[in-house]
Amino acid sequence: MDRRSLIFVIGLTIALFFVNQWFFKSPPPQQQSVPPKTQLSQENFSAQSNTGSVAPAVANSKNEEFFVLQNDYQQVVFSNVGGSIAEINLPFHSKQNPKSFVKPIRFDRLFAEDYSFDDHYPSLPYYINHGGGVKKIEEPVVGGYYPLLRRTIFNAKDQPAYPAPIKHYALKIDGPNEDLQRKIFSLKRLEKDLIELEYSDGERKINKTYAFPKNPDEAPYVLEVAIKIEGDARGLWLTSGVPEVELISDNPAPALTYKITKANQKSAVESLSLPKVECSVSSSVYPDWVCSANGFFGLIVDPLTEVPPGYRACKVPGNVDPTRLSIIDPEYNLYPAEKYPGYEFQIPLRAQTTQLRYYAGPLQGDILKRVDATYSNPATGYNPNYYAALSFHGWFTFISEPFAKFLFVLMSFFYKVTSSWGVSIILLTIALRVMLYPLNAWSIKSTIKMQEVAPKVSEIQAKYKKDPKRAQMEIMALYREKGVNPLSGCFPLLIQLPFLIGMFDLLKSTFELRGASFIPGWIDNLAAPDVVFSWNYPVIFFGTSFHLLPILLGGVMWAQQRFSASVPKDKSLMTDQQKQQRMMGNIMTIVFAVMFYHFPSGLNLYWLSSMALGILQQWMMSRRMVKKNPHIERIR
Repeated sequence: MDRRSLIFVIGLTIALFFVNQWFFKSPPPQQQSVPPKTQLSQENFSAQSNTGSVAPAVANSKNEEFFVLQNDYQQVVFSNVGGSIAEINLPFHSKQNPKSFVKPIRFDRLFAEDYSFDDHYPSLPYYINHGGGVKKIEEPVVGGYYPLLRRTIFNAKDQPAYPAPIKHYALKIDGPNEDLQRKIFSLKRLEKDLIELEYSDGERKINKTYAFPKNPDEAPYVLEVAIKIEGDARGLWLTSGVPEVELISDNPAPALTYKITKANQKSAVESLSLPKVECSVSSSVYPDWVCSANGFFGLIVDPLTEVPPGYRACKVPGNVDPTRLSIIDPEYNLYPAEKYPGYEFQIPLRAQTTQLRYYAGPLQGDILKRVDATYSNPATGYNPNYYAALSFHGWFTFISEPFAKFLFVLMSFFYKVTSSWGVSIILLTIALRVMLYPLNAWSIKSTIKMQEVAPKVSEIQAKYKKDPKRAQMEIMALYREKGVNPLSGCFPLLIQLPFLIGMFDLLKSTFELRGASFIPGWIDNLAAPDVVFSWNYPVIFFGTSFHLLPILLGGVMWAQQRFSASVPKDKSLMTDQQKQQRMMGNIMTIVFAVMFYHFPSGLNLYWLSSMALGILQQWMMSRRMVKKNPHIERIR
C-alpha cells in the first residue's frame, strides 16, 4: 500500500470513529467531588440474591409516608414529604397486564435474577385504597415493573443504601428556602384514583390533588394535577422528575425539549443542549410543555393554566441521584454513578390554582397520538401535540428525520402483516433496496465499467511506469474514450445518504423495537446489541458480552468486496492498484465490524440484509452486462 492510500485509510477510520461517536454520543463524566454518603461501594451492593419476603425498610425521614395510585399503566408512589412523587413504576406487558406497552429488556431480567433486593415495587411500605378503604401494605411486589424515575437504591439486606434525594422527587415544589422541600403534607383524601395532600404554615398554603383520567385507556400514562397556592409564591418552581437511565448502543440518551407557540400561532419543539452546570435559566420563553426524556421514555409537564414565563433546565450529578445500573457488578465498576448524570425541567409557579397534565410513559407514536386525540378540542383547534416529543437521536436528524418517519410508516405496515419487528426490518430493507434500485444500479454499472478498463489501465501504468504524469494523462484519455467516470459511483451513494442515515436514526430511536425479540435467546432486544453469551469481568472494547451480528456483518462485507473485485486468480499477476484495493477492503471490513459492534441488533440486521441484497444485485447486473459485452469479466 502506497503512502497516499495508507493516509486515506487511516483518515477514513478516524472519520468513521467520530461518526460513531456523534451518533451515540455519551455525556462526559461529572467532574465533581463526591460526598462520602453518595459513594456506591461494593460492600453496600453485594449481589447476594434475597428470595424471601421484603422486610420493611427506612425512608428518607422518620415522618415520611407513601401512598399509591395504581391502574393498568402506572403505579405512582406519592410521598407526604413535599406532597410529591417518589416513584413511577410501569408494569411490564404480560398476561396479567395486557394493556401495558413496556417490555422487559436484559437489565430488567438481570435485576429480577441477580438483584431482586432492589427489584420490589414500591420500594417501601405504603398506603393504598382499592375501593374498600385505605390499607397499609408492608410487603411490596417483587419484579414485574420498570422504574421510570430514579428512586431509592437498596442493598442485599433490603436496606436503603442510598435513599432517593427528596429534592429530586417529581412534581415537587422547589423554593428559595430548602426547608420547603421537606415540609410534611397532610393526607386529605386517598381514593382509588385520586389523592389530595395539603400543607399550611404562616406564609403559605399549598394544596395538591392528583387523579387518573376517568378513562385511562383513552389517556394512558397520564396524571391530571391541580396545585393551589395561597400566600407567598415568590421563587417557587415545580420539578419534572429525573428519568432512569436508558442505554442506546451502550450509551445514555438524555434529552430536554419544550414546545412553544410562535406569534403566527404555529407550534415548534425546541431541543436544549444538556446543561453543564447545575441549572440553566430562561426567563423569556413561554413553554406550552416541557419534556425530560431518557431516549425511550419521557416526563412531560403541561401547565393548562397560565404560569409565569421561563424554565430551568437542571443537571443532577449521578453521584447525587444514582442510576440503578450502578449496583450491577460494582466490584468492576461497570456503570459508575458519576458517568450517568440526570436531567430535569422546572417551571415557575404563582399564587393561583394551576391545572396541569403530567405524562410519564413511553415515547411511542400511537400512545402519544391517542393522548393527543383525547385532549384535543376541534372547536378551538387546541391540540397538546405530545407526539412532537418524539425525537430521533443523532447529529444529522435535521436531514434524516423526514426520511426516518417515512421509513417508520413502511416498517409499521410490515409489522401489521408479519407481527415481527425483525422480519419487518428485513422487509423494509428490501423495500428500500427496491426504491433505490436505479441509484444502486448506477453505482454498480460504474464499478463494472471500471473493471472493464482495468486491464488497459494496468498496461498504461506498466508502459509509463517511469513517467507518472504521462500515465495519468493516458488513463484520463482512456476514461473519456470509454465513457467512464471514476467518481460516478460515488454520486448515487451521496444521494442515498439521507435514506441511510434515516434508517440508522429510525432503528436506534424507535420505542417499538425496545424489548422486541427476533430470535429468542440471541436477539432479544432489537434496540440493543445481540448477546450470545456474557460474563462479569469487563474486557476492553468487548465489555461483558459477546455480540455475533457485527462479526457476521464483517464476514459478509469481506465476501462482498471479494465478490465484486475482478482480480486474477494468480496473485503474482495482480497490479499495485488491485493489491491496494484488496488491502483497503480488508481494513474497511475490520473497521465496520468494530464500529457496528455496539450498535443495536436491528441496525446490524438491516446492514446485513442490505449487503446480502447488494451482492445479489451485483451478481444479476454483472451477468446481464456480460451477455451484452463478453469482454467484461463476470463478477464471481
